[in-house]
Amino acid sequence: MSRAFILLLDSFGLGAAPDAAAFGDTGANTFGHIASWAADGGKPMQLPNLERLGLAAAAHAASGEWAPGFAQRDGFTGAYGAAREQSTGKDTQSGHWEIAGVPVLFDWGYFPRDVPSIPAEVTDKLQELTGVPGFLGNCHASGTEIINKHGDEHVATGKVILYTSGDSVMQIAAHEEHFGLERLYAMCEAAFELVKPYNIGRVIARPFLGENGNYRRTSNRHDYAVPPPSATLLDHVKDAGGEVIALGKISDIFATQGVSRVVKGVDNMALFDALLKVEEEAGDKSLTFVNFVDFDQAFGHRRDIAGYSNALHELDERLPEFMVKLKEGDLVVITADHGCDPSWPGSDHTREHIPMIFFGPGVAPRALPISETFSDIGATLAKHLGVKPLSNGTPLL
Repeated sequence: MSRAFILLLDSFGLGAAPDAAAFGDTGANTFGHIASWAADGGKPMQLPNLERLGLAAAAHAASGEWAPGFAQRDGFTGAYGAAREQSTGKDTQSGHWEIAGVPVLFDWGYFPRDVPSIPAEVTDKLQELTGVPGFLGNCHASGTEIINKHGDEHVATGKVILYTSGDSVMQIAAHEEHFGLERLYAMCEAAFELVKPYNIGRVIARPFLGENGNYRRTSNRHDYAVPPPSATLLDHVKDAGGEVIALGKISDIFATQGVSRVVKGVDNMALFDALLKVEEEAGDKSLTFVNFVDFDQAFGHRRDIAGYSNALHELDERLPEFMVKLKEGDLVVITADHGCDPSWPGSDHTREHIPMIFFGPGVAPRALPISETFSDIGATLAKHLGVKPLSNGTPLL
């Protein structure tokens, strides 16, 4: 029996890519800078399970530096390495699609940093179609911050919170109870059609709850996304009769293409609980793909170094629960889709190497060379599962 698992730590970069200067990201290092912050504070990071698998060694290969506090230099238990992005951007869709064998070699459209960011021809038409009284924000912003900033006015007036980021994205936030969840979804569907001429990759519904300046986003987020332009690893597995189980926002990122089953979770630990359940259920030739989104949306974009560090510790502590249930024929990879260095200026993603840490009962520990495309991950899993080879990438194991 052969099964595959992708554990994607959203935004967990290992150091600037060779082309980082073109993105203004020379010197960015998500993992390295979190480790340095912890060491400077007198409490070096302790990620013993990830370290044994080869995390720090993979980061050393990517950046040329050992992360402070990580002393293991040999005896690793995983096949570890790092990969560089072939796609032209540093966004969520590009990273995920490239892992699955389809790099994005075209340029997405992006909304400018000018205010308003989203042009009037889009917002005027959206207002006409949906009947909302107006919009709040319409700028580049952190989602949690803009919701707390404009939440009270939104509840009082019915005006919808609108924002974007360094991603090719339009985000619409509204209160689940005062505005209505289905109404928000319908609005995002309309917006998705309106932004197609701008080549925008996603429109994201961002529902929230709360009152009086104290608001929290809910797990009812939904992404309306452009589908991958060609077949991905997910399609190859599903077409071969295997089940593709998408945890978190994976199904949205792939516009449901190639997905058999969707499992949601409110945060990283809820998703980890769901992963353990899926691990027990998943059958032969299945692909389980989970995105631990909190690293990116809750800590990376918000430049919360302490929160990012705590989330890494939480995941590392729980890894043995997952590892002990692995079966013969299981292959797991821990990876990321881009960087989002919480010590970096601004709130955007950073152009970095990503980890490729493979492990499982049949994986021989070794160092892997730096991959020139994220697609080597998908190609490796396709070969392991015995499905049709991907059009991009080279198997590593």
